[in-house]
Amino acid sequence: MTSQMPLRFKTITEYHRAAGLPKPQHPLISLVRMDQLTRPISESPITLIFDFYSISMKRVPNAKFKYGQQASDFDEGVLFFMSPGQLFGIDFEKGNIHQPQGWIILIHPDFLWNTPLAKTIKQYEFFDYSVYEALYLSDKEETMLTTIAGNIEQEYHANIDRFSQNVIIAQLELMLTYGERFYQRQFITRKIASHEILTRLEDFLSDYFSSGSLAKDGLPSIAHIAETLHISPGYLSSLLKSLTGLNTQQHLHAKLIELAKEKLSTTNLSVSEIAYELGFEHLQSFSKLFKTKTRLSPLEFRQSFN
Repeated sequence: MTSQMPLRFKTITEYHRAAGLPKPQHPLISLVRMDQLTRPISESPITLIFDFYSISMKRVPNAKFKYGQQASDFDEGVLFFMSPGQLFGIDFEKGNIHQPQGWIILIHPDFLWNTPLAKTIKQYEFFDYSVYEALYLSDKEETMLTTIAGNIEQEYHANIDRFSQNVIIAQLELMLTYGERFYQRQFITRKIASHEILTRLEDFLSDYFSSGSLAKDGLPSIAHIAETLHISPGYLSSLLKSLTGLNTQQHLHAKLIELAKEKLSTTNLSVSEIAYELGFEHLQSFSKLFKTKTRLSPLEFRQSFN
């Protein structure tokens, strides 16, 4: 990835101009067929930032999309979602710039104003995933989503009337619902990759807990864990929820309670000393969390072993 300053697009019109596209028919939403792009925004590695939402289904031969230390090739059809302000990097293999295939929907937040989607779009966690965590589509799934994109495109090119926004919003909501379903399928079908992440998480937590870092720094932040694993916090939480039923914070607390139980049942440390070793500044905070998770106070738990 290059170290040059990211290229930022504040409006959809600016993106159209940079990509050699005609002016969008609506300033707040656009659907672009990738084969319509007349020129690449850049022929060298570049980082982009959109100040609007984007939903993309792309195939880009001989290109690598990068996040952290990970790279993903987009030779097959993949779907990814970006919220305003996210960084997106692309690095073409030298001398192998090919015309991308697929489509991209650009949605300015103002288009959603005064619609239910203005609030509910923030509930779709995949908008906080990184490009590396794209949705790998089956042929059937790709066809379904491309059909919805076609419906949006047809409405986009039709004469604007008072129903236009509602029709497009309804299609976007349908696409997001399918996206959520397909991501849940991916967590299951891509078990090897999913469990590799889970294994690396367990190794990280084991090392962290045994290093004395809990007493010194407390629980690691979710952002720090995700950065260490080279995935986004949102993807980590969704993956854990799918595999274990717990989000990242709940998973951390469960591990902490396991360690507390071990110390309470196998050592002579006082409850206060155990709370300190687990990173709690106040005994009351430790006792409250422990009782919430086990329905017993730390002392009651210890006494149950005597």
